[in-house]
Amino acid sequence: MASSKWPAVVESDLPHGYALTSSGRVSGVHEAGDVFKEAPFSDDERLAVDNVLIEATRATKVRFTVYIGDLGADPAAGADAIFPATPDAAHSVLIAVSPNEKAIEVRSGSAVADRANDRVCQLGVTAALSSFRQGEMIDGLVSAIRVMAAAIGR
Repeated sequence: MASSKWPAVVESDLPHGYALTSSGRVSGVHEAGDVFKEAPFSDDERLAVDNVLIEATRATKVRFTVYIGDLGADPAAGADAIFPATPDAAHSVLIAVSPNEKAIEVRSGSAVADRANDRVCQLGVTAALSSFRQGEMIDGLVSAIRVMAAAIGR
């Protein structure tokens, strides 16, 4: 069984727009095009996602990452292209949502693939879909992360 310890993350090694939080989680933004005049999510929504990411990462020792944005004409290929550039990809799970294409893709790193397997990833997608269909993206993401974390365990 592979060790659940992560390699040390050095903030100076992170890409532009990323920071190491006091909890040890890497937080990042992606700037594409014009700066938002208004944030796309409320403070409460951002806080809900941040809290569930921290809880899930601490509980599982798997780094969860969320990407919301255009994944291109082929969302699966878009998620495949994004995933290797996420912080500590080998020890992480990426939940990528392309709202315009109404697509959700989940990828797991090689070091956690035995725990975050296809079944667990599908559970996350299924948990998100009900809320997504009601236009509640943040609720769907929170549900997906919670369900996946519970299925992954320690």
